Amino acid sequence: MSVSAAGGASDDLVDLVDRLRTRNPRAVGRAISMVERGGAEAAALLSRIYPSTGRARVVGITGPPGAGKSTLVDRLAREIRERGETVGILCVDPTSPFTGGALLGDRIRMQGLATDSGVFIRSMATRGTMGGLARATRDAADLLDAAGFDWVLVETVGVGQDEVDVVSTVDTVLVVAVPGLGDDIQAIKAGILEIADVFVLNKADRDGADRVARDLEMMMSLGHPTRGLGWLPPIVRTVASRGEGIADLLAAIERHRLFLAESGELDVRRRAQLRLRVETILKHRVLDEAEKHAHMEREIARGYAERIDPYALSEELFEDLLKAGARR
Repeated sequence: MSVSAAGGASDDLVDLVDRLRTRNPRAVGRAISMVERGGAEAAALLSRIYPSTGRARVVGITGPPGAGKSTLVDRLAREIRERGETVGILCVDPTSPFTGGALLGDRIRMQGLATDSGVFIRSMATRGTMGGLARATRDAADLLDAAGFDWVLVETVGVGQDEVDVVSTVDTVLVVAVPGLGDDIQAIKAGILEIADVFVLNKADRDGADRVARDLEMMMSLGHPTRGLGWLPPIVRTVASRGEGIADLLAAIERHRLFLAESGELDVRRRAQLRLRVETILKHRVLDEAEKHAHMEREIARGYAERIDPYALSEELFEDLLKAGARR
């Protein structure tokens, strides 16, 4: 697939977008693979579908390993389907820093949904990206949105404080807590308690669930970023393995969506998301240009040999980039 020489979309791209809009699974999968690869084709695809985005409810699910996030996502998807709505699921798996491989096992765990035409499930590897989210996750969410899915659920890898990046990618953040992980709140409070829009106390039939709920309430009493905006995150108890509490959880997500819309916070969040995405694209583009036109690796080697400080070396590279841009 390529972009036409005249700068418009190729016939292949037009056909892909047309099939994407019908929620054709192969087209959706192919489109996500394109944005994972990046490059001009991915940019052309996203430019074409972007005007059709902004309608889906985008929800992130995060929390410590063992909290039952995948089971929770599975049950949420089933509840959504019972309401007659469609759902796209993005499961972000960790990439091995040694082999580059990822587990990508969520589709195996959600086999019961695999044959449902109203559900699309895709596992994405983080590819070394911090924050529990693949670099292309937001782009993939846009594709699912443009394809007409009513909901987009993003399950993160659940690795700790770097999960805070999820808040910059979704509209509603579910932070999953569970009793029985030792110091339960310590297991999840490292940087992610503050990003919760809804707390999910999963496996709530276990001993210690009441204590975890009290600890969460105590943490929120010390202050939460959305308290001043008129939203205090509710604590919803679930036993996802049995489907208990899932309807209540979906209702809490809907209440949060209503709050975002009525308070204007949805626009605030989505503008912040756009800013972050533009900043990320610019950073990568500047680095790519530095590699191509300012001979970055060579200059770093020279800077190391000559003991040039990083600020001075960065300034030299930036000046070289400006000169290269002026010559073109």
